[in-house]
Amino acid sequence: MEQIVNLDSVAQYNAIRGVETLHPLVSVMDLNGLHPMGTRRYHFNLYAIYLKELKCGEMRYGRNLYDYQEGTLVFIAPGQMLQIERRPDAPASPKGWALVFHPDLIKGTPLGRHMPDYSFFSYDANEALHLSEKERQIVVDCFVKIQYELGHAIDKHSKTLITSNIELLLNYCLRFYDRQFITRDDAHQGVLEKFESLLNNYFNSGKARENGLPAVGWCAGQLNLSANYFSDLIRKETGKSAHEHIQARVIDLAKEKMYDDSKSVSEIAYELGFKYPQHFTRLFKQRVGSTPNEYRTLN
Repeated sequence: MEQIVNLDSVAQYNAIRGVETLHPLVSVMDLNGLHPMGTRRYHFNLYAIYLKELKCGEMRYGRNLYDYQEGTLVFIAPGQMLQIERRPDAPASPKGWALVFHPDLIKGTPLGRHMPDYSFFSYDANEALHLSEKERQIVVDCFVKIQYELGHAIDKHSKTLITSNIELLLNYCLRFYDRQFITRDDAHQGVLEKFESLLNNYFNSGKARENGLPAVGWCAGQLNLSANYFSDLIRKETGKSAHEHIQARVIDLAKEKMYDDSKSVSEIAYELGFKYPQHFTRLFKQRVGSTPNEYRTLN
């Protein structure tokens, strides 16, 4: 059976890399000259951000290789599994930067409260962040600032300054991903149209009555995207989340079905994938401003 290494602490990760632990909850390192991670699977109970500057190995998330090249950021969240596969032509020493921090570091901080906003920690293998040279320099500057704080004697300001700089780095990454959604348009071309077609086929085929409303995760999987990346991409395209988009499609279909007097509101609800008609009535009133029966009477 393949060996799995559980990374539970910053000190454990530092030991693998061969660096001193300056802070028990966070570490940042220039990878040049450090020990490479061995060829095995790693289960992270830490947050990790990698800036890859050289193809020194392959990272596999799930069944897919990370879509990375020189100047690419990779994000790992607690609970995720990463597999390292050494390339035969890989140099002895990796090149790039790594930031790892324990979830306890950000508890009770502004960063901890906003961590769910950084959805790219759950993006899939083919959705890494590709940086321009100017963006790469900004990222490296953030790493250097955190490194400076770790070299400073720990005092009452340390936690605030370290977490603030991590938050600054992640906010820049939000901006860079917004740019990538635009500049990598070829990779995203037609996603919205495919999404619309997927929903149409789902409802027209009767799958909704059998399987319920289509979930965002299911739609993303059909389009070979992670749920978070898919949702963020749809929001950039339409201003609405994928969930809101699905609800809007359901309401449009419901309005059409209301003109068929032979069907009761309950029958329409079941056809659209609702398990309970009252849930359909509640959503309809929220989105339309009237109940299904009121809408049917008015029209």
